[in-house]
Amino acid sequence: MDIYSIAIAISVILYILVGNYAGRRVKGIDDYFVAGRQAPTVLIVGTLTASLLSTNTFLAETGMAYTHWAGPWMLFPPVMVMGYIYGALFFGRYLRRSRAITVADFLGQRFDRRVQIVAGLTIVLGLGGYLLAVTQGAAVILSDLTALSYTQALLIAWASYTAFTIYSGSKGVVLTDTMMFFLFATVTLFGLIYIVDHHGGWATAFEGLVTLDEKPNLMAWHGMTGPEMQWKTPSEMAIWQIVLGLAWGLVVAVSPWQSSRYLIARNEQVVIRSACIAAVTIVSIQVGLYATAATVNLSKPDIEPMESTMIWAATNILPTWLGALLLAGLMAAALSSATTFLSLVGFSLSHDILPRKESTSDAAMLRFSRFMMLGVGLTVLVIALVMPLSIWLITNVVGPSFASSWGPVAFMSVWSDKITSKAAFWGMVVGFTFNVIPRLMEIAGLIYLPVYLHPIIIGSVSAVIVIIYFSRQGEVTEQERTFRKNLHVIPEEERDPKATFRTTWAAWLLAAFGISVAVFFATNYVVPYQTLSGLLLPDGSVDWSRGEAIEAIAWALLCTTFAVLAHFTVKRSYASKGEASPANAPAPGD
Repeated sequence: MDIYSIAIAISVILYILVGNYAGRRVKGIDDYFVAGRQAPTVLIVGTLTASLLSTNTFLAETGMAYTHWAGPWMLFPPVMVMGYIYGALFFGRYLRRSRAITVADFLGQRFDRRVQIVAGLTIVLGLGGYLLAVTQGAAVILSDLTALSYTQALLIAWASYTAFTIYSGSKGVVLTDTMMFFLFATVTLFGLIYIVDHHGGWATAFEGLVTLDEKPNLMAWHGMTGPEMQWKTPSEMAIWQIVLGLAWGLVVAVSPWQSSRYLIARNEQVVIRSACIAAVTIVSIQVGLYATAATVNLSKPDIEPMESTMIWAATNILPTWLGALLLAGLMAAALSSATTFLSLVGFSLSHDILPRKESTSDAAMLRFSRFMMLGVGLTVLVIALVMPLSIWLITNVVGPSFASSWGPVAFMSVWSDKITSKAAFWGMVVGFTFNVIPRLMEIAGLIYLPVYLHPIIIGSVSAVIVIIYFSRQGEVTEQERTFRKNLHVIPEEERDPKATFRTTWAAWLLAAFGISVAVFFATNYVVPYQTLSGLLLPDGSVDWSRGEAIEAIAWALLCTTFAVLAHFTVKRSYASKGEASPANAPAPGD
């Protein structure tokens, strides 16, 4: 057994030990489903980051950056992570205020049982697919680095996360997510520094990438475009970046595997604070990984398959100890995401979809939830054993489906007093269907959709139309109206001046980050790229109308705009005394 295998084995053992520790502290359903609703900011940031950055990020996306899209990936992350800010401000804090058990449970309380069931079914289909992808990714890592076959590696990875999740529930998931987050964040930073230094420092490495004969335009803001490429023109690529970023922004804003983390937060201030910090941490790791993967081209520009780029770098460029940590981080990313998806699918089956008696005891509900989780795990295992490897395909079909199925209904559940339960039901069904089916047809080559008519847009627009139509055909019930009204009553205990001060500083951290990144990009990417490519203006100054310059400016504008929004929303909501929740008013969910 080499050091790489040992590092992965240690990470798995540590993972299991934490699960055992957390599992022994599960006393009831509240602990199992929502970790007692006492998670501080650091744990929410950790679980948001770790559950999003799965094997798709570390294997598939880095492979794309390595192959031909290093430039385009630089705009996608900041557009996407702004979803955390508006998601927390306009949905997440209200979700936490409802004290629901799951996000589908919130929709069931807001509307009716039928909406809860269809929301639960989308979780099972969507996150079940995601669970399949990350399970396959973990197996790939294990089999590539050990003498194990793919099947043997699959069984080991599956058994590790399944046993862990069944026993520990949300408590274990949150703890391990945070540990794994710190591991791969640290490794990403040091890995990037080492690989860049290995190739002569950033200036030398960047010049090599810009002038790389094997991959011209690798570092262009639009990547490699042309008649033979997926995107024919730079403008098509720009539209694709924006559409994909907005779609995934909706995903991180309201999707169950992200917004459900707010249900376990200690208070609403933690929700907003965590969203601001998570936006910074996630985009930093993503951009660091993309830059690392692109730089690997200077050592070997023909790695096949592209998904093994980071594995090759770990075993061939990095010093042994750092490479071992990187691979342990990759395994950590896979396992942490798998636990999140398995727990949420299991929770949805046991709590949101299958019928239950109100008189069911906590102990019986706990046993039933664990049984359902085992069933889900066995189903995923069987499919993974017979289905070809398809990480990129699965994640890019099922992930964005939540943007159109959950996005309109989630926000309207909080902000619209016109939406009816029937409208919410059909909005989710149509949004999911009109996203997934066109996407599958496009992949199969049956249809061709222009970049501005992405399935996400088709699904979202269709959902909104259906919601408006059915809302006009029905009436909002008094119970639905009352529930929504109570969502907008801020509990007095949330008005904490000290907490408000910390939250506003988290918002300004986001602004400072965006401005800093913009300056860094301008000096270390825009200027040298235009200089090396002969794109400076005749007077030798930067052409700020070009895509790479606009990307740098966008970082500052996006982060600053949403930081200001967060700051003033927090100050208006929590800084001053206001009307507390009436003593005789029913809380959401009652």
